Amino acid sequence: MKHNFTVQQEYKDLRLDVYLANAIPEVPSRMFIKKMIEAGQVKVNGRLEKTKYKVSAGDRIEAVLDEESLAPKDIPAEKMSLDIFYEDDDIVVINKPSGLTVHPASGSQSGTLVNGLMYHYEELSDVNGPVRPGIVHRLDRDTSGLILIAKTNVAHARLGRQFEKHTIMKRYVARVQGKVQFDQGVIDVPLGRHTKYHDQRQVAKAGEGKEAVTLYQVLKRFSKSTLVALFPQTGRTHQLRVHMKHLGHPILGDEKYGRKESFPRLALHAQSIAFEHPITKQYIEFSCPTPAEFLTESK
Repeated sequence: MKHNFTVQQEYKDLRLDVYLANAIPEVPSRMFIKKMIEAGQVKVNGRLEKTKYKVSAGDRIEAVLDEESLAPKDIPAEKMSLDIFYEDDDIVVINKPSGLTVHPASGSQSGTLVNGLMYHYEELSDVNGPVRPGIVHRLDRDTSGLILIAKTNVAHARLGRQFEKHTIMKRYVARVQGKVQFDQGVIDVPLGRHTKYHDQRQVAKAGEGKEAVTLYQVLKRFSKSTLVALFPQTGRTHQLRVHMKHLGHPILGDEKYGRKESFPRLALHAQSIAFEHPITKQYIEFSCPTPAEFLTESK
């Protein structure tokens, strides 16, 4: 997979390997990055550079990541109980539990949703390579709810275009800290990579980062928390989690952007997804219940 980056001002003077370790969180180590650079898989402004090269603002970096080196070439099929919400000849909708990683990567090469899908289905799309068969989009490990799977490459490609055009509508429910003041609102602030923690995102400075928009609606206020519906209009990594933190109401149980001990799990659930079926062209919507633990007053 090819990654392209333009170095922002706040990252200038970082070593090339340090910058890439922050920019590509799925890589297992700095040593892996070093080997990529030495193998000529990384170019800066079209030129090969050494590991210790210090990046400058505006540098254009191209890195070719060999995903097959991050996970087994032959993903083992593992018997796993999956909540298959819907399926036909082209797509599957799975109700994913919290705590289940979607696809193999360094540190999680088995026990993932993909391992279970390989057991249940002989045919899955391979558009995203051998590590992510069938995976059109993803949910964070600790987010529960509906995830869309493609059985064929045609279905995958057509669904992918819908995601790119933001025509797939998704609704999440979340339990957040404190009482949200307004019944509904729009969070429109750009997001970028965290300057310190490579696996996190943060609100970007004006003129930097990527556009990120979330609509929210209050469903119920508790004494110390609020149940909200969230409607992402863009699909940035950790968008809902960072946006709610920015609003002053981090999602309960969020170890990265809030307090893990505030709830038994990350209180974020992908409740519904609506899209045009990639083959029949029929507009369809799937919706599942709000987790019971989201609906009771915290002790």
